[in-house]
Amino acid sequence: MFTIAVFPNVDKENAGEVLKRIVDFCATKPMKLLLPMDEALFFGYDAYGEKDIGSCAVDMGLSIGGDGTLLGVSRQLYARNIPVCGINIGTFGFLADIELPELESKLEKILRGEYRIEERMVLSGFVQSDGRERFLANAINDVVITKGGVARMLHLSLSIDGFEVADYKADGVIVSTSTGSTAYSLSAGGPIINPKIKALLLTPICPHTFDVRPMVIGEDEEVHIHIAATHQDIIVTFDGQESFRLLPGDEVFVRKAPEPAKIVKFEDKNYYQTLRTKLWKND
Repeated sequence: MFTIAVFPNVDKENAGEVLKRIVDFCATKPMKLLLPMDEALFFGYDAYGEKDIGSCAVDMGLSIGGDGTLLGVSRQLYARNIPVCGINIGTFGFLADIELPELESKLEKILRGEYRIEERMVLSGFVQSDGRERFLANAINDVVITKGGVARMLHLSLSIDGFEVADYKADGVIVSTSTGSTAYSLSAGGPIINPKIKALLLTPICPHTFDVRPMVIGEDEEVHIHIAATHQDIIVTFDGQESFRLLPGDEVFVRKAPEPAKIVKFEDKNYYQTLRTKLWKND
């Protein structure tokens, strides 16, 4: 029996309709369906609810939403070596590989094992305050250090593997994976990097100098950012979903996590085709 854990985004208007299609499909197939208890109660599928879905034996996670939903589910499941497939009911759906018209046909392919799994790098972020280092969170797209509502720029010192490479004032800095190169980094002027390229991307946000540019560095290098700003309104965010306050003098370390996330893809989808249809939309 193939077991899938479904994670619907309750804030998406038609998530309930998509979930019903999945429930109806699984009812006629050798597939077991599980839902987190809160979502099961919300949509009226109590029988499928699990209070601790993280401890259940699951073959695949299925997200219903946009790329943000998929990223959140992937962060939950990646350490357990569980692949995640995304059903897109969001805006871009750059990572989510299933569109609504093809839902049932792609579920059939999952059941037959007709898919591939792409490994995507995960970032781990740590903060050192007063000499004590503590883990903050993981990210699949990016780790972003930026100012909050205050208009003043940040003073940042950037080091790679212990060597200081930049000391500048800016609105912040983005440390992203190749997967995240099409997210916030792209809006800040960073390049597009094929996820097959194992690298980290450092993109300054509105630097107050002309000699600071985005940098592509090795995947195993550690990024160290020292917060030299004097004001208090500084935050670090992970995939735009988890955030933590930073204080002047804090030091943030970003390094590759030990295990990658696993994203389900299908052979009829091509990275450059997705770029063309989702990002540029020329056709």
